[in-house]
Order: sequence, then C-alpha cells, then structure tokens
Amino acid sequence: MSILVHEKTRVLVQGITGDFGARHARLSIDYGSQIVAGVTPGKGGQVFEHNGVKVPIFNTVADAAKQTGATVSAIFVPPPFAADAILECVDADLDLAIAITEGIPVRDMVRAKRAMQGRRTRLIGPNCPGVVTPGRGEKSHGGCRIGIAPGYIHKRGKVGVVSRSGTLTYEAVWQLTCKGHGQSTCVGIGGDPVNGTSHLDVIKLFNEDPETEAIIMIGEIGGSAEVEAARWIKAHCKKPVAGFIAGATAPAGRRMGHAGAVIGGAEDTAAAKIKIFQECGISVAATPSDMADALLRIWKG
Repeated sequence: MSILVHEKTRVLVQGITGDFGARHARLSIDYGSQIVAGVTPGKGGQVFEHNGVKVPIFNTVADAAKQTGATVSAIFVPPPFAADAILECVDADLDLAIAITEGIPVRDMVRAKRAMQGRRTRLIGPNCPGVVTPGRGEKSHGGCRIGIAPGYIHKRGKVGVVSRSGTLTYEAVWQLTCKGHGQSTCVGIGGDPVNGTSHLDVIKLFNEDPETEAIIMIGEIGGSAEVEAARWIKAHCKKPVAGFIAGATAPAGRRMGHAGAVIGGAEDTAAAKIKIFQECGISVAATPSDMADALLRIWKG
C-alpha cells in the first residue's frame, strides 16, 4: 500500500500550459504517473502531448474531473491566482490538491484554509515539492510522481518520508535508496506558515499504513508542528522514527529560507526541537548526511 497517491491515481495539472507546469507534467508522464487532464482557463479544447500521451485541457477543474475521473490536482499556478486554484479543487470535491506554488500571500492562504474547513479535499503545500509513491517496476517507474521531486532517486520500499524542506526530502530519499532501502511514499508538506497538511497528519497516515515500517521526519526552526508530531509519536506511534531539524545556526528572529522558518518561541529553536525529539524516542540525525543512518540505528529493515 501507500498513502495519499498510488500508481493508478488519476491526476490533473492546473497550469499545464505554463513553462513550469508543462516541464513537470512531462517528467511525471515519463515516470509513469497517470496525467489525465490539464486545466488552463481559456485554453479548454487544446491538447497537451508528450511522448505519445495526449492530455486534454479544460477550462475548469470541475469539467476536468467530471470528464476524466481525476481525483488529485497538481497546482502550478502563479502566486496571485494559486489560492483560487486551490479553492477550485475544493469546489470540484477532489480528494487531494497539491500546491507547488511558492509565494502565495499568507492572507490568501488564510482565506483558502478557512474555506476548506469541513470539506473533503486535503491540501498538501503550498510551496512544497509534492508527493511521490515509487512504482514497483524498473527504476521504480510506474508509480505516481506529483510535483517537482526527481523521480529517479526513488525506490519502492517500506520507509515513509515527510519533510518541510524539498531538498532535504530528496537527500533523505537518495540516502535510503543508496543503502538499499526504498520508500512507501514521500511527502513534502512545504515550509509556509499556513499550509494544508502537517507533519502529524502525515505521521498518522504512515502509522496506519501496513506497508510503511519506518519513518523519517524532517523539520526546521519555526512553529510547533514538529513538537506536536513528536509528542504524538511518543504516545501512539507503533513504528521507529528518525528525525532531523534544520536551522541549528539560525539567529533568532530572522527568516531562514522558508517563510515559516522564524524562531518565535522557546520551542521554535533547533536545539529545543532536537531535545524534544530525543525525549520522545526519535533517533536524531546530527547532520543532513546522517538521516538514513539515524533510522538504520533503530530499524534493521
């Protein structure tokens, strides 16, 4: 099994006619993802074609979902319009919206998240690398790649990966793959201060997934999401968890990289989060190069 997406997930791409959306739609098709529709207002009726795969383009998410059976959207829409693109997924009752867009105004995200309360659609992101469930075939092709993660680094296996950082997601995945351990699903939740899905949300999904046997959780300074997840892990998680917190050298009060990476309280610092991780039984990596080894110290695979 996997979480959130699998090899048969039918995906639509909002912004497929833009340079960035088109580029990653092609890479996802090459990976084996089922890209069944594109959405660009005003360009309905056109066709996006790549390597013999013809993807119809629609004016609205609702039309695309109705006519193709798509249940998940990858959002590559410019920041001023991205929150409305998310809400279009909500109105179309999709299962999942994955917002890759960076730079969505916080006020827009507050509005969107409020509108999503009580609705079916789950949001991953924004400002995230997306979700990958590796395939079972050669080079893990035939899985589901939604977003911007490099597909070739993934390998089908039993480790779930969840991270605020895109590049650290890739680093953890590549370390695991190089050591012969594949991944069940890899989820980049994004580093914005207002996002749709938290570390804890994903940890709970991994905890219930019978194919996921171990977890790597990557966080950073700012906010309390990692602390909340760590305390839940101590009380409820049935699987070994390794963790890494980025930002140990960041000065207080200065944003470092992600919009949400600002130290504001006593538990926001890297040192405080690492201490809580250790108290909660999470194997902590001292450096980014140690993430897979930190897991393998407590899980033999």
